[in-house]
Amino acid sequence: MKTCMIVDDSKIVRKVTRRMVENLEYAVVEAEDGEEALRVFVKHQPSLILLDWHMPVMDGLAFLRVLRGGTPGGEVPTVIFCTTETDIGHIQEAMLSGANEYVMKPYDEEILKGKLIQLGLL
Repeated sequence: MKTCMIVDDSKIVRKVTRRMVENLEYAVVEAEDGEEALRVFVKHQPSLILLDWHMPVMDGLAFLRVLRGGTPGGEVPTVIFCTTETDIGHIQEAMLSGANEYVMKPYDEEILKGKLIQLGLL
């Protein structure tokens, strides 16, 4: 089974997103900040990461740069930024740092499913 890591400091967002992703037949692991996400990534090697921007300890962009700078374990997962940042500068920065796609919060299962289809993951 494919594994998705949800990285968000909001427990509610992680819970709601978990349901959506499990409905799309992914196993799910979670992290509440970028630093924890690095540890979870090494342990579980998810093929998909849904990543929030604003988090304590290490934000999503810093996590993405570390991940893309030398992915621990050698895996190269698909990363979708899921955030409230809507200006073009943030979107460009995320994409130039290695994000595969960008989704605005709030999103629903159909939006997420559409992005996964677009990326060839469903």
